[in-house]
Amino acid sequence: MSLRLLLRFVTTLVIFVPFYLHATGVRHSVVLESLEASSYDARLIMTLPNSRDDRIVIVDIDERTMQEQGQWPWGRDKLANFVDLLFDDYNIDVLGFDAIFPEPDGRSILPILDNLAAGALADDEIFIERLGELRGRYDFDRMFAESLKGRKTVVGFSFNSDESVVPTNSLGPPILTREQHHSDIRLHEGLSFTASLPMFVESAAASGFINNQSLDFDGSFRRASLLQSWNGDWYPSLALAVTGLALDSMELGLVFFSGADGARDGLDLEWLTLGSKIIPVDESATVLVPYRDDENSFPVVSATDVFTKEARPYIFEGAIVLVGTSAIGLRDMRVTPVSENFSGVQVQASIISGILDGRIKHSPRYVQGVEVVTLILLALLGTLVMVRMQLVPATLSMLLLATIVFAVNLQLWSKTNLVVPLASSFAFLFLIYLVHMILSYFGETRGRRQLSARFGEYIPPELVEEMGRNPGAFNMESSSKVMTVMFTDVRGFTGIAEGLEPKELSQLMNEYLTPMTQIIHRKRGTIDKYMGDAIMAFWGAPLDDDNHAQNAVETGLDMQAALAKLREEFVRRGWPGISIGVGISSGEMRVGDMGSQFRKAYTVMGDSVNLASRLEGLTKHYGVGIAVSELTVNDTPTIQYIELDRVRVKGKDESVAIFTPLGTKNEITSQQKMRLTLHKNALRAYRSQNWDTAESAFFQLQQTFPDELVYEIYLDRITHFRREAPPEGWDGVFTHNKK
Repeated sequence: MSLRLLLRFVTTLVIFVPFYLHATGVRHSVVLESLEASSYDARLIMTLPNSRDDRIVIVDIDERTMQEQGQWPWGRDKLANFVDLLFDDYNIDVLGFDAIFPEPDGRSILPILDNLAAGALADDEIFIERLGELRGRYDFDRMFAESLKGRKTVVGFSFNSDESVVPTNSLGPPILTREQHHSDIRLHEGLSFTASLPMFVESAAASGFINNQSLDFDGSFRRASLLQSWNGDWYPSLALAVTGLALDSMELGLVFFSGADGARDGLDLEWLTLGSKIIPVDESATVLVPYRDDENSFPVVSATDVFTKEARPYIFEGAIVLVGTSAIGLRDMRVTPVSENFSGVQVQASIISGILDGRIKHSPRYVQGVEVVTLILLALLGTLVMVRMQLVPATLSMLLLATIVFAVNLQLWSKTNLVVPLASSFAFLFLIYLVHMILSYFGETRGRRQLSARFGEYIPPELVEEMGRNPGAFNMESSSKVMTVMFTDVRGFTGIAEGLEPKELSQLMNEYLTPMTQIIHRKRGTIDKYMGDAIMAFWGAPLDDDNHAQNAVETGLDMQAALAKLREEFVRRGWPGISIGVGISSGEMRVGDMGSQFRKAYTVMGDSVNLASRLEGLTKHYGVGIAVSELTVNDTPTIQYIELDRVRVKGKDESVAIFTPLGTKNEITSQQKMRLTLHKNALRAYRSQNWDTAESAFFQLQQTFPDELVYEIYLDRITHFRREAPPEGWDGVFTHNKK
């Protein structure tokens, strides 16, 4: 592993630690808790059923009801009538009151009559007899208790967290006694309670608490307790008690990870069972409330319509009925993920619906392991992506990772009801992206500066900028590559230098070298060095160039064309009209930072480099501006060449064919095409020692192109070979013994 990659992983580890501590519960982060709550709410809203559950009907004590039926709480005789109407006229199945009835009915005259019977009228037999008859008529609490008896009814009570509050009335029987559950599960413990009157608790089929000690840090009702403890006994919530009656089973069971004989504590608790239903809970026996929608989740009927019998009977037939209030003055509104004004009775209805449908989400402790594994995978993949890829593909890859995490998380949510934390993964991935992007930016900036310092003197700024997009891919280490190299030299430079003042010579060279360098840079060439009047350049490094040969030859042609215009300007200024020779060769060569410990240079070495230097020297001998090796010709099919000779240059035993370019194939004239044909025939005759044919062809070419020195050379050779025949086995190669 490279040092750079190791440092990046160390950076990721630093980011990872606080997320790991939060995921494992060692050190909670308020920010991550808030983000996770928001992500939970978003997933909940995204997957709401958005349908109405007609099995559960909410009878709402709304503002209209209180205007028509009187303020709450009503007289117990009215409540008794209300209960009778629901069961006898509307045929409901279960009735739950999201309310507590802790005090006797204050509207009854019985207390006054009882005081009279105990005092002034204690001896009045007629009054005492009449009082017995009136008791059945005016004992409203007894009426209400009788209406609850023998029916599936549930009354509410509330646990208090203030131990200074004196318990009011008495609780009904627990759903599980200490002896029955015999576990170490730590439920929310009530320190006091407020219960309904004993006669109501005894008459009702069950009672359930209506308070919630599992509010989240922001006060939202995401969770609700199904069980709370009092003196070691467990009591059900209103929703759990109502569900049990609807299922005709109040038998509560506990399911543990380790089985019946294993640990029996909250960390091991996985499910509750109620009848045939399985209820996923956490270590405190709380559930995630399975909301359906923010409105129209359940049929809602105004309580006054029940009294007036204007409610539609089919709505209530066999239904579970919950009585609660949405009236603002009664303060039973809750903040929930789906609405900031959600009545408490709707929360109870949502829990009942979720238990019946098996829609309650599960967030057991082992999801911490899933979260930690996810964070580890994101740390590894995210770091590799940010280190190995450029900005745009890295950004797209990180978005893809986030999308995969979200898709898998949502599948677990929807298909298995498993709630795996999501916000920590997103936040962690974002921080990895942000931190590594910043590091990459500064690293690339530093890399660009280094590249500019290393290569700025060799290649143009635009190529340095191109290299800067991936600075790690470039260095000055020596390597072997197939490239093209060029040498240029001003002919007769010594005489030119002697004829000019030093200042003029310097100005002439600057005005010559500047446009020549610009042409090389424009064709993506790398300046190796200036050697007085000579230029050495190459193509294919440090930037790869698939068209290195083409670019080099086009550079040579452009330099000759530019020099023709520059020559006119020099003559106009009284300077010598300069000419240059250009040698170009392609092949495998070594490129890199070479030299000694005192001085190094980014340069190329190899036989192909030496050949280019020799070819530049041969341009003067053959009277051409550019001489090109055979490998370069093979790599530039769009350019038309004429073969000059097959030679053996000094320092090489093998012969090479050398050429000079005429221009691109679509630009050559008919006269040049004729010259090519005649030239090829002349060379063929010359190398076959058919001197008459060769001499005739070269003579014709010389007459047609008198400025081409190459034809005079061949005519002189033929004259020589007529006098002195070439040695046996002669292959037409001419050996040059000078550089």
